[in-house]
Amino acid sequence: MQFRTRTSAISMPKGEVKRDVLLRMAAFVWHHYRWHMLLVLLGVVVASLTSLVSSLFTRTLIDDYIVPLTQVDNPQYASLAQTLFKLGLVLLLGTLCSYGYNRLMISISQGTMLQLRKAIFQRMEHLPLTYFDQHSHGDMMSVYTNDVDSLRQMISTAMAQFFSSVITIVATFTSMVVLSVPLTLVSVLMAVVMVLVSRWLGGRSRAFFRSQQQSLAQVNGFIEEMMTGQKVVKVFCHEQQALSRFETINEQLRAASYQANRIANIVMPVNANLGNLGYVLIAVVGATLVLSPQLSSFNIQLTLGTIVAFLQLNKSFTQPITQFSQQLNSVLNASVGAERVFALTDADPEVDEGRQVLDNPKGDVDFQDVDFGYTPQKQILFDIDINTQPGQKIAFVGGTGAGKTTIINLINRFYEIQGGRILYDGIPLTDISKPSLRRGMSIVLQETHLFTGTVLDNIRYGRLDATDEECRQAARLVGADDFIRRLAKGYDTMLQGDGGNLSQGERQLLAICRAAVANPPVLILDEATSSIDTRTERLVQQGMDRLMQGRTTFVIAHRLSTVRNADQIIVLDHGRILEQGTHDELLRLHGRYYHLCTGRP
Repeated sequence: MQFRTRTSAISMPKGEVKRDVLLRMAAFVWHHYRWHMLLVLLGVVVASLTSLVSSLFTRTLIDDYIVPLTQVDNPQYASLAQTLFKLGLVLLLGTLCSYGYNRLMISISQGTMLQLRKAIFQRMEHLPLTYFDQHSHGDMMSVYTNDVDSLRQMISTAMAQFFSSVITIVATFTSMVVLSVPLTLVSVLMAVVMVLVSRWLGGRSRAFFRSQQQSLAQVNGFIEEMMTGQKVVKVFCHEQQALSRFETINEQLRAASYQANRIANIVMPVNANLGNLGYVLIAVVGATLVLSPQLSSFNIQLTLGTIVAFLQLNKSFTQPITQFSQQLNSVLNASVGAERVFALTDADPEVDEGRQVLDNPKGDVDFQDVDFGYTPQKQILFDIDINTQPGQKIAFVGGTGAGKTTIINLINRFYEIQGGRILYDGIPLTDISKPSLRRGMSIVLQETHLFTGTVLDNIRYGRLDATDEECRQAARLVGADDFIRRLAKGYDTMLQGDGGNLSQGERQLLAICRAAVANPPVLILDEATSSIDTRTERLVQQGMDRLMQGRTTFVIAHRLSTVRNADQIIVLDHGRILEQGTHDELLRLHGRYYHLCTGRP
């Protein structure tokens, strides 16, 4: 026995990371926080220039102050003190700007996460059910949590670091060229080596970061599946097998994370050592130029202050590369996270080409030669013809896999048919807007789902503008009022964990209340009483009959006693209608329905 989440992970483009993913992320940030980003850029520019000023001041400090002061007998330090005070003010300004733009980046990163989660949730609410059939819930949850958080880390640290690095490198390079072209060539050569090393190592580790995010999503999906299926695990003593499976996928996550971080984590120390090597080369070449008078013929003349200042500039030139390589993990992780986020936000939404609104729906639903398959390769329904009159009760019976639930899912346009037509009040479903169509019917599913909130909130979910009294009337109608009043706080009792403090039958009764308060002309009951015991079912049936009065009702029931009074009973087998008629008419046929009722072969 092996547990699996639905089918596939969030699909992503394969191969190397593309710049357009990170550029799209940057555009998303810019769109929502344009003015904040402009202030950040201003702060980064000021902070970077103040750092550059301090490096250039080293030359002035040595050549114009320290060396001259060492050559006089009675040195005066007033001028030096004034200059150092001014430099201190400049550095203080840079510190304040650095503090300011880092605070802004925290606000931007958190706000961007807010906007991203909002965009993901908005798209999720417009996705067709087929998307949820094909993707693991745990994998989708991982997008909301792990992938979005990886982007937060990149935005709050790496983005500001990137801006600072670009500005620092450009300003420092210009200053270096002014001071000494030969030494600048040495610095540029080492910088190119560092960039190539970072790019090579980053390219090798990125595939492992993609594998890490996918493995993390798989672990989340498996944990979610085990939590919801814990009773089944214990009933069948599957604990050891579940643990073994978890250890396998958990080890896959560890291995992928190890490989990704093993390579990415060496980028920073490698670049740091390359930067130190460049520092030594600058010192050697600079000292050679200073101590070699014969080079004066080539107009290569350097002072001691120039060499010291250039060494500082060289650090400023290579340090951004080292710092950014330190952020390589978060950048690579974020690029994979961005791919997964955009793969979800770019998923095709549910198509709704219908424009017609049902102003006064009557509940006349007809099927005309309907063919359907969840995939084009496998057809499920064949030539389904059903003609109803408003107010009729239509019952579907048949074995498992006959197509009963599939038919009612087509009435709501949860899935699109491949052939034929379905009409609502004589209008093709494809011409009716989906919100209008779905407001014209209520459905009670075989699998109930209750939301965190009070009992009253869960009943009102069927119609958000329903009053408290209307919700209570719906509960009384279906026979749920008695058990609700026995709860600790009655209708104000809080439900959590999908109504875990209620029995399965009570949860299903609340789902029926939800359909009742919506008061639609069409009612769909997919095994609506399957979790209610025989005694409770008898109590509920009268309320159900009142609920169905005057409504077109589609009923799926395995208990044939609940469909005896149906206006039409449709017998299905492997997606085809075998028999159709009333209870008495079908019994006289001595066909499939007769055998189902009598149990005779």
